[in-house]
Formats: sequence, C-alpha cells, structure tokens
Amino acid sequence: MRSSRLPRSGVLPGVRPRVIVVILTMAGLLAACTSGASAPPASSDLNVGPTIVPSGPPVATPSAEPVKLVVGLGYIPSVQFAQFYLADRAGYYREAGLEVELQNKIDPDLVTLLGQGAIDIGSADGTSVIPAVSQGIPIVYAATIYGTNPSIVFARASSGIRTAADLKGRKVGIPGKYGSSWIMLQALLASVGLTPDDVELVLYPDFGQGVAVREGAVDAATGFANNEPVQLELSGERAVVLHVDEATPLPGPGLVTGRQTLATKGDALRAFVAATLRAMAEIAADPQRGLDASVAAVPDLGQDPAKQLAILKATIETWKNARTGAPFGAIDRAGWQASLEFMTSLGLVPNPVTVDQLVTEELLPK
Repeated sequence: MRSSRLPRSGVLPGVRPRVIVVILTMAGLLAACTSGASAPPASSDLNVGPTIVPSGPPVATPSAEPVKLVVGLGYIPSVQFAQFYLADRAGYYREAGLEVELQNKIDPDLVTLLGQGAIDIGSADGTSVIPAVSQGIPIVYAATIYGTNPSIVFARASSGIRTAADLKGRKVGIPGKYGSSWIMLQALLASVGLTPDDVELVLYPDFGQGVAVREGAVDAATGFANNEPVQLELSGERAVVLHVDEATPLPGPGLVTGRQTLATKGDALRAFVAATLRAMAEIAADPQRGLDASVAAVPDLGQDPAKQLAILKATIETWKNARTGAPFGAIDRAGWQASLEFMTSLGLVPNPVTVDQLVTEELLPK
C-alpha cells in the first residue's frame, strides 16, 4: 500500500527547522509503539456515551462510477486502524459510492501530501495541523478520531507519583524533544507551574522508555495510553497514568483533508467520514468485529489475537472524549482554542491562525 515517498523531511519548502520537529508522527509513532504492546486487562466498560450511529453512509454520487479516495493512515498497519479496515471490508465505503485506497505514511509526509491533494483524507495529529496551517499548508481537521489525546506520562505506583506536581526533581524518560508527546509533557508540567527544567530528562531515541520505567532506570516516562502502561501492568507493577486533557486538551489524531480536496470532493469525503464513524461505533459495541477486520486486512495481527483485542479495547477508550462526552467525530473547539494558545506560548505557531482556519464541521453527520 506504499507509494512514492517525498524527501526525508516530508515538509514543504520554507518550513522552519524548529517547527518541523513538531510535525512528527503521532499516528505512525503510536502504531509503531503499540504494535508490540502486551495485552491490558480486558475493559468491562465500553460504553461510548452519546455516540451517533449513522444508519448508513450517504451516497456520495448518483453516478454508477465510484469516487476514488486515497486515504492516508499511520506508518505501520495496526489494529488501531480497525475502523477503516471494517468500513472497507464490510462494504460501507462501497455502499457510499466510494473506492477507497488505504496507504500508510508517516505524519510529516501525510501532512504535506494532504496539502498538495495527493492524498484525499487521512489520520493526522491535531498538533501537527496547527503549525502546518500556520505556515500556509492548506489543510483542515474535519473529524476527531481520538477524543482523548493518547499521549500520557506513566509511572509505577510504587514510585509515589500520583500527580504532575510529583514529577518535580524526578527522572523522566522521553524519546526526544519533539512531537506531540513533548508538547504534552510541557503542557502537563505547566499545569502545575513546572517546566522541563524542573525534571531530569533522560532520552530514549529507540523508544525504550517503557522498559526503563519497569526496570527503575527512570521514575516516569512519556508514552501512549494503550501501550506502555498496559505492559507495565502485565509485568506485575500497578501503573499510574497522568493525562494532559484536564489541563490542556491537546487535539489527538483525527481525519484531515486538503482545502482544495474539500472544495472538489466534499460529498465523497462526507460519505467517507460517515462510514468511518459508523464502523467506530460498531467496533466500540463489539470489539471483536474490529479485530476480525484488522486480521483480515493485516494477517500478521492474527499471531496473537488476545493481545491485539486488548490493544483495540484500550484504543477504543481513547476514542471517547471523557471531558465533554461528545459523540465520535465531534470537534472540541474550546479544546482547540486552548491548544492553539498553549502552542503559541511555546513559539510553535509562527504565524497567527484561528480555530476556524484549523477545523471544520462540514463533513460531520448532521
């Protein structure tokens, strides 16, 4: 499913280097991390609240010829993309008059390709959209996939860490000073009057910070809600997880499209979003359906179905917006405004933008 790749930087000419690091993959990194995650305890609470379940996606075109959409997902195929696999294999996209091609891209490449119109719609990180639009890349965030930002800080319960304030003076493992996890950490520390200078940062460029927490090499680390804490629990250590949403609700990955694509393929995109949200709701009600579709699309996931099902259940929890209780897909404008202000304070928004320039509800079910 791979196509030709852009230059390694994956960004448009003229993008300033210190901002490039922000536009690092969340979806790709998240998939890469969780593809090897151990199974968390089965979740017994899969209530998705007021999720709207469309009776069926609208037909995108009266023509007998389906509209082709190229869809970009994270870099590594993963059970976390179960809603796309289910909508495709169950025929929801086809019923909507669409011919969907799924491709896997890293987030910087995906953001650029969406702006160029080479990819029609894709799952990209909200904190990548903000600096990209600020630099003139013509993309817009059109539907929320992760209602709760999956980036977290985690620690062993035995560490005594219970709140963000307890991180002061502690060793904190991070992959590097880039990407959404780095922004999340800064937001979490700022919520209690701390900065990165108040903790001892330990770099794990190979993403080994989860093992470092388990072995006691660091007191806490950044990670993803459906990966490292899960593995820590399975090792026999109770995990403490610190979420940033209550302090600064950073937007998680969602469906992003180019402005020109929105203008020319709006009906098809609307049908795609409806079909995808339908699949999300069905998977939340019956995770096994999502697992079966994922294994059919990516057979390697079937090597340990129990683990993959547990990962999917943990992922479903991050689809929900626990703070607002909003339906799947809904855009939290207040959260976007708070995130925009915070990222601006970090110097990550080189040119002023507004929430209206960043998001649109045009593609969401009415």
